[in-house]
Amino acid sequence: MDIDDILREVDPASHSLSSGTRDLQALTRQWVSERSAPEVLEWPADGLFERVNDRIKAQIEKVEQLTGDMDPKTNFALIVIQTELERYKFLVRSYLRVRIAKIDRHTLHYLSSPELRDRLSPSELAYATRHQALLHNHYLSSFLSSFPHQLQNLNDTAGNISMIDAPDLDTAVFIRLLRDKEVHGKGTDADVTLLAAEGDVLILRWSSAKTLVQDGDAELV
Repeated sequence: MDIDDILREVDPASHSLSSGTRDLQALTRQWVSERSAPEVLEWPADGLFERVNDRIKAQIEKVEQLTGDMDPKTNFALIVIQTELERYKFLVRSYLRVRIAKIDRHTLHYLSSPELRDRLSPSELAYATRHQALLHNHYLSSFLSSFPHQLQNLNDTAGNISMIDAPDLDTAVFIRLLRDKEVHGKGTDADVTLLAAEGDVLILRWSSAKTLVQDGDAELV
């Protein structure tokens, strides 16, 4: 009997091997990708986090129901459920913390265009907006108010020089090819084009790897 058998026996309704495994794999991939990419990636639009949150709530309720049961078999199942629950909670917390750290670092950048704003969840967008407002008010009260009015903008682009700090898209990342693909990579001295096979792991600038990841031809590792 493996862990999935135990979970199904304890709570058949709340544990679906196929859907639960798919969601866990998708959550893990989202976490790895977000940690590897230098910029905030698209918020999952397929309801992944809604399903994961529902699963966490269901597991918490099941733990509360089983707490205090002295049956050894049930107690062992409770430990397994708690372990699975902590795994989900760790992935969710770590994923959100990585995204929030990126938003904190480049808040104005992600608020600067509708395309970038669409990458954020509604909660993240509200957080970023409030964070930037507080930061701007702090700067105004500290020193900006003493500057001429035309120099108080934090998003000034005068002289073709933007004051908005953006992520470094030339940061090196590792990708794994999910299918055979011709890969174009930008280099310092010269660009390189090579035919990579499924399963190959390459190191590229994020600006070169981004399209491959977005099109589903590769994944970040």
